[in-house]
Amino acid sequence: QFQIVESGGGLVQPGESVTLSCTASGSTLAYYTIGWFRQAPGKEREGVSCIKSSATRINYRDSVKGRFTISRDDDKNTIYLQMNNLIPEDTGVYYCAAAPPVNFCSGYDVFGGTWPYWGRGTRVTVSS
Repeated sequence: QFQIVESGGGLVQPGESVTLSCTASGSTLAYYTIGWFRQAPGKEREGVSCIKSSATRINYRDSVKGRFTISRDDDKNTIYLQMNNLIPEDTGVYYCAAAPPVNFCSGYDVFGGTWPYWGRGTRVTVSS
């Protein structure tokens, strides 16, 4: 069974850094397009970053550009989200999602579409 697991969340102060990891069992992530999404309290889930297989395309939402970096290590079956210079608005539950290699992380709405596989999320709280 294809199962996605996120890790690395926690409580951090503004300006600090956190690296989230996304791993999977039951399948290799190398084939998939991977997206990181987040949901802040009382708000809708939003796309944060995505990376296509072989890292052929990477996208970020505007508010995290220059602060967040997505990467993948297919040998370790892991996708990372390095988050630097965190601000309170980055607080939320971060989810990793996987989708087929085409039609995701591309086009006008890079985070759109029905991503079929999701982890349960890891919470990041940015607070002083």
